[in-house]
Amino acid sequence: MPFYLVIGNIFSLLSAICIAVSVIKKNKNDLIWWQIIDVIFCILSNIALYTYAALTTNTVSLIRNILAYKNKLSKKLTFILVVLCIIAGLWANNRGIIGLFPIIASASYTILMHTTNNEQQMRYALVSNLVLWFIHDFYVQAYPSAIMDMVLSLWTVLQIFQNRNKFTDKAN
Repeated sequence: MPFYLVIGNIFSLLSAICIAVSVIKKNKNDLIWWQIIDVIFCILSNIALYTYAALTTNTVSLIRNILAYKNKLSKKLTFILVVLCIIAGLWANNRGIIGLFPIIASASYTILMHTTNNEQQMRYALVSNLVLWFIHDFYVQAYPSAIMDMVLSLWTVLQIFQNRNKFTDKAN
């Protein structure tokens, strides 16, 4: 196995552990803190695996997460970061169609997070985000991240079904 794949997967595993820890955190700042660490490991994995669109997307996500952690993420900054994510991601894309998946996933999820307060819509967005990242991570051989993407996707789908009555009762 090539050395870059080993290093990329070590960082991918560390990223997967961090995102798993973030999911169980109850405090928003704790959750964001673990996601900051997650994104740092993602960036290192992206460098090792030569996936530059994901690298730029994750770098923008790191900035977004740090601003959110410091409570300085405004709608204007969010818009700028989404535009930056798209432009930098397209410029750096070296994986063709697969390289578009992280760009689409990150930009669309960021937009939806700031345009809705509906928990179910956010869960649907998270599932689509995770599926796009799964395809990308599997293709670039970041297997620990791909597995975690799938596990979190399935867990989120389960949450959607468990909570669907709660949200349909509110609508009635």
